[in-house]
Amino acid sequence: MKAIKLFVMSLVAALVVGCGTTSTVPITGRKQSLLVSDGEVLGLANQQYQQYMQSAKASTNAANTAMVKRVGQNLANAVVSYLTANGLGAEVQNYAWEFNLVQDKQVNAWCMPGGKIVVYEGLLPVTQDEASLAIVLGHEIAHAVAKHSAERLSNEYKAQYGSAIVGAVLQGAGVGEGTQQLIALGQSLGGQLWTSGFSRKQESEADHMGLIFAAMAGYDPQVATTFWQRMAAQGTGSSSLFSDHPSDETRIKNIQGWMPEALKYYKGRTTSQPAKSAKTIKISSKK
Repeated sequence: MKAIKLFVMSLVAALVVGCGTTSTVPITGRKQSLLVSDGEVLGLANQQYQQYMQSAKASTNAANTAMVKRVGQNLANAVVSYLTANGLGAEVQNYAWEFNLVQDKQVNAWCMPGGKIVVYEGLLPVTQDEASLAIVLGHEIAHAVAKHSAERLSNEYKAQYGSAIVGAVLQGAGVGEGTQQLIALGQSLGGQLWTSGFSRKQESEADHMGLIFAAMAGYDPQVATTFWQRMAAQGTGSSSLFSDHPSDETRIKNIQGWMPEALKYYKGRTTSQPAKSAKTIKISSKK
């Protein structure tokens, strides 16, 4: 009987891991396994995004708002053109790009699946010009294009299924409760490390792709180094083992390594313009 339970649980585990689809991330070529569809992810993301925007306060600085939308749309157009030219246009056909500047002193920006991107006013004194803003927006767009949210959600599903299966197998095999608890604790710690490391990998991938996206849109990717140095001075980086972002030192080193590749896409554009009335925006050193 125990042998049958072990066999059945092993079979279920294999089915969970084996289901879903495998796709390739543009630019980097990394393979990823997804258990959720675009429709599922985009529907949930759009709902959460609308809820956030209803409570957020839009920036009253018309010039800076226009700049965020302009730079963001330039990047989106370049990315969609690249994907379409390489037979990947279907990957973003259901995206509805939005770029919003909101009143928040944090030095931050974020992206929801489907191209919903929000920039906080506190970021603009650090970006200082359009090219550096393009580096940030390129990074955020990369998260959407690479389907990082769907990938992380898929991995959460796998982890939940795996924990349930292991628990059932241990119980069926007659493993003592104390031993089960120790194994569960080890699984929890291991899962946290694995998830954290995976997230850092996603962040580095977004840095890589975003650098190239900015270059495609005509923004000088070489500003990325000095921008991230300014970000490091804000104290927003972290080298913690459980951090979901690369350390500032690692991030800058990686960017410098990708620069020759990015420059191949850079054909030049109009002169970058600074943010307007930056004096009215206070910089917060806390994130």
